[in-house]
Amino acid sequence: MKCPFCGTLDSQVIDSRASDSGDSIRRRRRCLACNRRFTTYETADIRLPQVVKQNGQREDYSADKVRVSFMRALHKRPVPVELVDAAIDRIRQHLLTLGEREVQSLRVGEMVMEELRRLDKVAYVRFASVYRSFQDLDDFRDVIRDL
Repeated sequence: MKCPFCGTLDSQVIDSRASDSGDSIRRRRRCLACNRRFTTYETADIRLPQVVKQNGQREDYSADKVRVSFMRALHKRPVPVELVDAAIDRIRQHLLTLGEREVQSLRVGEMVMEELRRLDKVAYVRFASVYRSFQDLDDFRDVIRDL
């Protein structure tokens, strides 16, 4: 680790502690050249897969876009924000466990639909009607029948 004071690359770890949340490590170091002390933080660099849209464009996964989808479908529905946050976290975790560099947007949409099915049936039907481009009442009947 490069010393922020003198630029030397040699330092000694004096103390290491995990953060309260457990997702980073705090290391207290001493520069072997100038003897000054400094702190570094170590965290995992987690890369979510890129989302491949239907038109072939690729973009980074956006939890904010997923949240907007949930909020539109759940508009005026009695679902606590904590449950929505947990659903978004499950989608993120599922994407991480896939271990793929890219994922189709359709797959992300299906994950959102599955989470909405668990949270609120009305929101699920709302999302499905837009996501699957329902054309008439028969499409609604089919989805409701499957519920």
